[in-house]
Amino acid sequence: MRSLLVTGGAGFIGSNFVRYWRRQHPADRLTVIDALTYAASPDTVRDLMAEAGLNFVRGDIRDGELLFSLLSRHGVDTIVNFAAETHVDRSISGPGAFVDTNVVGTHVLLQSARAAWSAPGSGRRRFHQVSTDEVYGSLGHSEPAFTESSPYRPSSPYAASKAAAD
Repeated sequence: MRSLLVTGGAGFIGSNFVRYWRRQHPADRLTVIDALTYAASPDTVRDLMAEAGLNFVRGDIRDGELLFSLLSRHGVDTIVNFAAETHVDRSISGPGAFVDTNVVGTHVLLQSARAAWSAPGSGRRRFHQVSTDEVYGSLGHSEPAFTESSPYRPSSPYAASKAAAD
């Protein structure tokens, strides 16, 4: 049995991951954290909140004390980070929020995980950073598909902030 912290778990992709994980691994414990900004709603996971083994927390990945507390209290051994500011157009008109959440927030999440997981004998831990294909830039119609070894060529503040988080 695992204990997961799913950040951004009330957004479209994060909530679908939570549903998938619950179906595939019903014995695992999930703690879902989301800041509930413009891109998320508690309605996406409301029906799951009454299930045993699932906790929902309204919170921000930039809150290191909260993250450390959740990781420690719930014995989290796996983090799946979906939390992000998204949408290219929004990043062009206001890039600061993207740097703050996508870069600084991921850094705080990593630091919290490091602090919570640094005890000797703490076992195997996993941190999954969810990215975007946009970190690779644009692809022409005649160009081959990107692979994980393709160089990063972000072309928007959103893509650059996700590349920095990666």
